[in-house]
Amino acid sequence: MAKSKLEYIWLDGYKPTQSLRSKTKIENNFSGKLEDCDMWSFDGSSTEQAPGGSSDCLLKPVYICADPARRDAYLVMCEVLNADGTPHESNGRATIEDDDNDFWFGFEQEYFLWNLETDKPLGFPANGYPAPQGPYYCSVGAKNAYGRDIVEEHLDICLDAGLNVEGINAEVAAGQWEFQIFAKGAKEAGDQIWVARYLLERLGEKYNVAINWHCKPLGATDWNGSGMHANFSNTVLRTCGSKETYEVICESFRPYVAEHIAVYGADNHLRLTGKHETQSIDQFSFGVSDRGASIRIPIAAVEKGWKGWLEDRRPNSAADPYKVAARIIKTVKTANV
Repeated sequence: MAKSKLEYIWLDGYKPTQSLRSKTKIENNFSGKLEDCDMWSFDGSSTEQAPGGSSDCLLKPVYICADPARRDAYLVMCEVLNADGTPHESNGRATIEDDDNDFWFGFEQEYFLWNLETDKPLGFPANGYPAPQGPYYCSVGAKNAYGRDIVEEHLDICLDAGLNVEGINAEVAAGQWEFQIFAKGAKEAGDQIWVARYLLERLGEKYNVAINWHCKPLGATDWNGSGMHANFSNTVLRTCGSKETYEVICESFRPYVAEHIAVYGADNHLRLTGKHETQSIDQFSFGVSDRGASIRIPIAAVEKGWKGWLEDRRPNSAADPYKVAARIIKTVKTANV
């Protein structure tokens, strides 16, 4: 009898930033298909999701892929439901209104590899700072690129799992990296980002290196923060061929600055200062090829005759991609196009 390990993964109820949780279920003669993953439960009183006197929460499998780091294993991303089967208040995935997958998302996930002994990023000396930013972005060489062995192993694991990673690169600060994931459908894009985050966290255990998702882990210094830029499109953006339509959609975001910032990650005021390739947190702007704007219109979309996508540069590295996508979709649907 063949036995498989199914790692059920979910988001807890911690505020303002949720954490990943998981546990292993052993199945006999498992098919590898999502529809054959059973509902499961967990103790919500231990994850800030239920009181102790009524602690059962349900795990609804929504995405499955291979787990290359374990034998005969799968990763199962789950939504959290209340005991009555309704979505738990912590369940951002359930708020996405994209049943026909008209919206496509590509997330650029930045993060720092964090030295647990020095409590600083890899590449930072125990006391003080390395040379100022400049040589680290897309760098190569032991003087500038730190933690490449972890990053490369993570990339291979993600690709072996079947995740649609479209690229990686060293970022602007020392010890800072990025991966990009794209999916035709907001829910799947969120699923894949969370699974990739899970795999990176687990890989960090092997190297005794933490993954720091905070948007400004180095505080009020002249080092870049970390974002999770959200590239998005729908049929209109992909096919309209109209500058005016693009501008109407961009303008539809202006009345909802507060609503977007509310789900774009905790402590974003530390990152969205108007410096380091950001717009100020209380301002809204858009522009072609403008990395200091709230929303960047990619030059590639313009060159294709105003057919393509937009990039919201405000979501930070710790934001929930489900909630980010849900809010973007809701706003775009208000545009009169």
